[in-house]
Amino acid sequence: MFYFSKSKYRSFCDCPKKVWLQKYKPETIAYSDFALSLMNSGNEVGDLAMGYFGDFVEVTAFDGERLDLPKMIERTNEELAKNTPVICEASFSMDGLYCAVDILKQENGGYAIYEVKSSINSTNPRHIDDIAYQKYVLEHCGINVTGTYLVHINKHYVFDGTLDLQSLFVIEDVAELVAEKLPEVEGNLAAAKELLENENEPDIDIGVNCAKAGDCECWAYCARHLPKPSVFDVYRLNAKTKSKLYAQGLVDFASLEGNSSIKNAIQKRQIDYALHDRGIYVDKQALLKFLGTLSYPLYFLDFETFTPAVPKYVGTKPYAQIPFQYSLHYVESEDGEIKHKEFLAQAGENPLRPIAEALCRDIPTDACVVVYSKTMECGRLKDLAGYFPDLSEHLLAIHDNIVDFLVPFRSGWYYKKEMGGSFSVKSVLPALFPNDPSLDYHNLDGIHHGGEAMEAFPAMEKMTPEDVAKTRRNLLKYCELDTLALVKMWQTFKQATK
Repeated sequence: MFYFSKSKYRSFCDCPKKVWLQKYKPETIAYSDFALSLMNSGNEVGDLAMGYFGDFVEVTAFDGERLDLPKMIERTNEELAKNTPVICEASFSMDGLYCAVDILKQENGGYAIYEVKSSINSTNPRHIDDIAYQKYVLEHCGINVTGTYLVHINKHYVFDGTLDLQSLFVIEDVAELVAEKLPEVEGNLAAAKELLENENEPDIDIGVNCAKAGDCECWAYCARHLPKPSVFDVYRLNAKTKSKLYAQGLVDFASLEGNSSIKNAIQKRQIDYALHDRGIYVDKQALLKFLGTLSYPLYFLDFETFTPAVPKYVGTKPYAQIPFQYSLHYVESEDGEIKHKEFLAQAGENPLRPIAEALCRDIPTDACVVVYSKTMECGRLKDLAGYFPDLSEHLLAIHDNIVDFLVPFRSGWYYKKEMGGSFSVKSVLPALFPNDPSLDYHNLDGIHHGGEAMEAFPAMEKMTPEDVAKTRRNLLKYCELDTLALVKMWQTFKQATK
């Protein structure tokens, strides 16, 4: 039997092949940590939004750990019969089409659909597809839909200590946009039904949407035929150009060498070094000039942050990057010993004031501070300076003395073919030190990348003391490796310019 939900419909609008894979090859779907984090945020935001209109009835029901959809539909019908003004997770089904409306509210002699999203973006067309599907199903179930609205996070909301739902959320009337999409629903459902009743995998090749950094959870499967490296790995080549070259059969690096679409010097070097197995490229003069901007005492800094959708701390906004940890390697003179300091906030506490004070304690105002991709550290230092005016002079002095170690790689002054088309720390460090297990993030316990760190800190609030202690050790080791990597880069640059 054909069964469809609003999430499946949204996936179909993204890519029909994705829906087929979800049914027939679910093992090929690989959700990123970021995507899973967004799902968790969506659940939290959805729960809060239920109270936006005051009293409500939620019809969610479970059969063990799974949602009991027949029971939810039954409860919805009961509440409709009672003329309940606000029903949350109101559930409907017809001819295999199922949907649960986040908030169904009596309005103007009928019911309005309020779709809740945890994003701050009100223009995402996927949201409109979602609502159009719901309206189609409800109207075919005999519901008079008198309004369609999108409820999303207000990016300007500032938490003052008491959560104000009326200010946290923005409600947008999307009736006109939904009206434009509604005529497409029936045709899309017919196409989806035909697709899903066929066990043969649809012949849908990689397209321009897939080429946008491979963010799709099906990317690894759909791109499994590509050579390594391929056109999709070329440094900073835009998605449209990647897709165009791919469609022309220009996929491997041999076919791309000398192509007029490859204009960037780093792109050309990436292809050249991969094809001809060259060694290390060093622009010694540029690197020497860069190293000349460093001074002692020299500090190597890295933050870890998490981004709560619903602000937790006074003065913060939704999705603010909240620093809760840093690692700091430092050397006070040219021949000095490399030392290490670190900070990690306590589980459950507001980390902002403690981390700001620790930074002022650990980093002198005259220190040269090395980071990697300075947007993060500079942004967080400015945020902290704004939160705490009494510490702002010191924090902004740290900010003003930052040197970014991404620059030599992004500028093409130092390159090894093993870096490929990425200059993230996770790509650069193994390229520089391929045989050093102490510099391998895979060898760490529990925390291997920033996404896991971002999830671990808030999770500690609900852990046992034993698990908190273990997680703290893992977080500290992970962040320490980030700044040790900076030290190793610095030493590599010095050696390369001798």
